[in-house]
Amino acid sequence: MIRFLLDENFNGKIMRGVLARKPDADMLRVQDTEISGVADPVVLEWAAKERRILLTHDLETMTKYANERIEQGLPFAGVIFVRDTLAVAKVIDDLLAVLGASDAHEWQNRIEFLPL
Repeated sequence: MIRFLLDENFNGKIMRGVLARKPDADMLRVQDTEISGVADPVVLEWAAKERRILLTHDLETMTKYANERIEQGLPFAGVIFVRDTLAVAKVIDDLLAVLGASDAHEWQNRIEFLPL
């Protein structure tokens, strides 16, 4: 089962849209956890430990830290980068496609950018 962790800056409209169409989607916001406000590497580590794919708009720094994890051989559940200029409806459709057409193991150590 795919489980998402939404970075602190992630658009809440996207989460609400996914949950409106798939109420059983497992989506957790960073600000609703004990890691709220921590540095990006800690967010990636926590997501890896919890086996959650990170959804983020932070293409600048989070890309760097995700690539560092790969270079260091540190596993993670995956990262999906979402440009904040994309239409919310398109992002919702793409995330629903991810939920409906893939398994969590397919995202292991993978970095992707929306749109798919």
